[in-house]
Amino acid sequence: MDEVEAALDDVNLQRLLGLFEELREQSQIIIITHQKPTMEVADALYGVTMRDDGITTVISQRMRGQRVDQLVGSSR
Repeated sequence: MDEVEAALDDVNLQRLLGLFEELREQSQIIIITHQKPTMEVADALYGVTMRDDGITTVISQRMRGQRVDQLVGSSR
């Protein structure tokens, strides 16, 4: 799903995240997002970026029980 929650208000975002929590037990869900609350319910995050030399770089981070703020702060 590509930024499926981008236009949602906080109430509906929380409802959608609750649905993701239910579905995770029997499904694998791949979501493209820029929103921290969505990242924080993920089991893992993957980031894809292109370097100046044109080579794509993929990074990953296990998330269960971690907050996005903590990860960003630890990398500085």
